[in-house]
Amino acid sequence: MSGRLKVVLAPDSLKGTLTATAAADALAEGWQRRRPDDELVTLPLADGGEGTLEALGHDLPDASWRTETVGGPDGRPVLARWLLLPDGTAVVEMAQAAGLPLLDRPDPLHATTRGLGELLAAVVADPEVQQVMLTLGGSATTDGGTGALAALGARFLDADGAELPPGGGALARLATVDLSGLTPPPPGGVRCLVDVTAPLLGPLGAAGQFGPQKGATPEQVAELDAALAHLADLLGGDREAVGAGAAGGTAYGFAVAWGAQFVSGATAVADAAGLDDALRGAALVITGEGQFDAQSLRGKVVGSLVERARHAGAPVAVVAGRVDAEDDLPVARAVSLTDLAGSPEASMADPARWLTAAGELLAEEWSRSPG
Repeated sequence: MSGRLKVVLAPDSLKGTLTATAAADALAEGWQRRRPDDELVTLPLADGGEGTLEALGHDLPDASWRTETVGGPDGRPVLARWLLLPDGTAVVEMAQAAGLPLLDRPDPLHATTRGLGELLAAVVADPEVQQVMLTLGGSATTDGGTGALAALGARFLDADGAELPPGGGALARLATVDLSGLTPPPPGGVRCLVDVTAPLLGPLGAAGQFGPQKGATPEQVAELDAALAHLADLLGGDREAVGAGAAGGTAYGFAVAWGAQFVSGATAVADAAGLDDALRGAALVITGEGQFDAQSLRGKVVGSLVERARHAGAPVAVVAGRVDAEDDLPVARAVSLTDLAGSPEASMADPARWLTAAGELLAEEWSRSPG
């Protein structure tokens, strides 16, 4: 195809191998090798979990980075970054203060969200902040957000009137909840970005579904689930709400105490990044993720992008480490890095190389037969 094309490169991260920004850059390099005169718009995306900060920091160059030293999930100091968007939205990534990688070893009963509350206290004290977008992926904790709320002024007391120690395990001894000293949320409110549908309790809840990923034994899962049920008895709120179990119940705690709303992470990030504006006039959109399958179209980055691109009249090509999908999926092309590299091991060993090759392949194909 002759003429200058506008191509939007909007991948998610390839988890465990490349960030969304690195993936977008590799795809762009490959495309430019074959079509150097095209207009390329790199817009890395995320689903509201880890990587959201980096993606939005790339997409919105007018945003400003801030840092705070807070306690990590085991109390040791960590340096946590947050992002202030031009419209006064503070993007806070829970994993910066309470992420599983911050622990030397998992500690499901005692890991705390307190550092998240310390971070949020600094954020809401900033006069430029009008609202908070809180991303909840990658947490080490199952304390219902009580550690964070305690850092914001709430009190969680045992029968003797003493403050509970950190962690979800201690909630079994909770006797009194006092929210009278809680720092209020910013004027524009709080949105919790969730990419799970888990309720607070039960086998598919905060402890039942995600506790084992945080190192919990079956006995500890049962202990944490019972402790969260006890918290819900005293704190109230909707324990059955879709997404309440996100981040060890942190979504539930902030919904009850701070009036937080649950929103789709992929949708909120795409909105904040200005995806719809980027899609206008695009001849092609290239997205990607680790594995592309039918689940990819259900609330995840790729699914959200495919729907928006359809409304914009732009075809979509998907590049993924592995493609496991039927031919009737609504994309113009699906490229498997495993197929390009010859094996999963080879593609994972150098994903940037094969993403670049995929970008080059798509540029060649669009030159011959666009769409």
